[in-house]
Amino acid sequence: MPSNPLSPGSVRPAEQVNAEIRALWPHPAVRLTAEQRARYALLVEEWTLAVAAERACGEIVKAA
Repeated sequence: MPSNPLSPGSVRPAEQVNAEIRALWPHPAVRLTAEQRARYALLVEEWTLAVAAERACGEIVKAA
């Protein structure tokens, strides 16, 4: 793993991670299991890093 987690190419694109988040949790009224909540937390963290990396590269990031 690269030493700088925000370096370009070190994380999946934010759009891809966002799609996985949406697939995991299709509706806010649906309760997630403990395992799903843990996965969701990891995905949100990954998405945050992806957005930061894309901004650092000057890429435009659209809101979900």
